[in-house]
Amino acid sequence: MIEVEHLSKVYGSTTALQDVSFAAQPGEILGLLGPNGAGKTTTMRILAGYLPATKGTAAVAGFEVHVDPMAVRQRIGYLPEVPPLYPNMTVEGYLHFVGRLKGLSAGDRPQRVQWAMEQCNLQDVQKTLIHKLSKGFRQRVGIAQAIVHNPPAIILDEPTIGLDPRQIIDVRNLIKSLAADKTVILSTHILPEVNMTCQRVAIINNGKVVATNTLADLKAQQTEQLIYELDVQGELDSVEQSLQSLEGVLTWQWLSEQPSERRKVRVTCNPDPQVGPQLTHTLVHAGVAMYEMRRLGTSLEEIYLELTTKEEVDTSAESEIDPAELPVSDAIRHPTSSSEEADPPNAEDLS
Repeated sequence: MIEVEHLSKVYGSTTALQDVSFAAQPGEILGLLGPNGAGKTTTMRILAGYLPATKGTAAVAGFEVHVDPMAVRQRIGYLPEVPPLYPNMTVEGYLHFVGRLKGLSAGDRPQRVQWAMEQCNLQDVQKTLIHKLSKGFRQRVGIAQAIVHNPPAIILDEPTIGLDPRQIIDVRNLIKSLAADKTVILSTHILPEVNMTCQRVAIINNGKVVATNTLADLKAQQTEQLIYELDVQGELDSVEQSLQSLEGVLTWQWLSEQPSERRKVRVTCNPDPQVGPQLTHTLVHAGVAMYEMRRLGTSLEEIYLELTTKEEVDTSAESEIDPAELPVSDAIRHPTSSSEEADPPNAEDLS
């Protein structure tokens, strides 16, 4: 559904993206994970048609962004980090306005607006002015404007940033429900969002994709050793001799300083899945009682830190861009963040 190949973006002498490639399939939630300034927002703006790429290609449903941008915009819904909302419009009026901009016919628009509000649980606030809504509800309105034309692909930039825990859970569930028949790409620098929401992750650091895989496979690829924590009872010499006799055991460390009949030991082994069963068999055969054996996995945090702290990140390429310099999408031009901004023309007719 979404394919990015060898994408690069250069601002003057600064390279924001360098040879970025990844793909997202229908029904999949792909997370773009990386520190602030890594290039996530630049990637999404290129996919959404807001910025041109310097090199490479980006395609949605077979249409390349730089060749047929209007066809791409008809097939994506885009939520920037700051939702492009008009605060003096009602929720319903704003969605009608966006639906008209996105080419929905007058006959289809009421049904599509109602569907978007139902998907985002906005029915109770549909007549409310947007500036009176909480941040969580404004984020829902932002997602509703992205899906009102029912696109097959959705691009969400930091969709849970600044929300409280209850609102984060609600937005997570909404994103998962949308992925039932759509492709979703979301960017974040918050690790729990990836764990709780995404099936696959592309980690971006300093404008480059440093890893792309499912979370389970990514952890397996980065694991060079297996670590087991054992709760055993037996003679100290018997335990240590058993551990020393196993070829796959690299080191061990006793976790209890005071001598006792029952103690815990942490064992580091080669990344061979057969070492665990061999370890159990050898200890039991030596007369050691085993109360517990637990494998310690590599956390996503450890992988993330390993992949993103190799170089200092240059944040200059991810500085804010004046919305006036951006091309107008078929969705909506970025309004300013000022609460005093005037409504668009004829907005009162749509409220």
